[in-house]
Amino acid sequence: MKNSKGFTLIELMIVVAIIAIIASIAIPNLLSARLSANESAAIATLRNVVSAQSQIQSQGAIDTDVDGIGEHGWFAEMAGSINMRDSTGANGGPILNPPVLSGSLSVVNANGFVNKSGYFFQIYLPDPAGAGLVENGGGGSPTGESADLCETTWVCYAWPAAFSNTGNRAFVVNQTGDVLQSNNLNGPASYTSTTSTPADDSAFVTTAAGTITGALSIGNLPAAANDGNTWVVIN
Repeated sequence: MKNSKGFTLIELMIVVAIIAIIASIAIPNLLSARLSANESAAIATLRNVVSAQSQIQSQGAIDTDVDGIGEHGWFAEMAGSINMRDSTGANGGPILNPPVLSGSLSVVNANGFVNKSGYFFQIYLPDPAGAGLVENGGGGSPTGESADLCETTWVCYAWPAAFSNTGNRAFVVNQTGDVLQSNNLNGPASYTSTTSTPADDSAFVTTAAGTITGALSIGNLPAAANDGNTWVVIN
């Protein structure tokens, strides 16, 4: 009768313990790498939005008051998934061709948000009083934009779809082109999912509360931010 040799219980326990130790080291590193990748992708997306807004405005593709000066756009307008607004009203103009934004940013949910790579993105355009309007559910104009202010003003926020799971930091950029970040910890609640989201004026100075036509708060200068977070420029 042949002798068969297998693992002893002690040997199996040692192997299981080693696997557990390796997993305890590797899994947090993998999660951290995913968070970092999502945050880097969000920053890159916001920089693409800056470029797209500059292109659509300089082209004069949207000119609702027909004064020869272009206006900034919504996600779905810039991605070419819905007709641009024109002098006849919301979405009365042509489809932008070629689009200036990726099709991955063309899907706008009922809240006016775009979901990409673990982050939500939202564009605000100004009404006549300078307050930010939200993109229409499904994309495009909600109506009520100020043609004159839309020639110069817009803002876009990005925040984690699941705080501490898909990302930590929150980001913002406007027509100045500088992407700002906050640690997303110092406000009333961390921005996350569709339950806690940035208001139009969140990253703007308190002296410009309720509008997006003032200055962004950078390092709490020239005044603190409306949401209590400290926003700093990403180099």
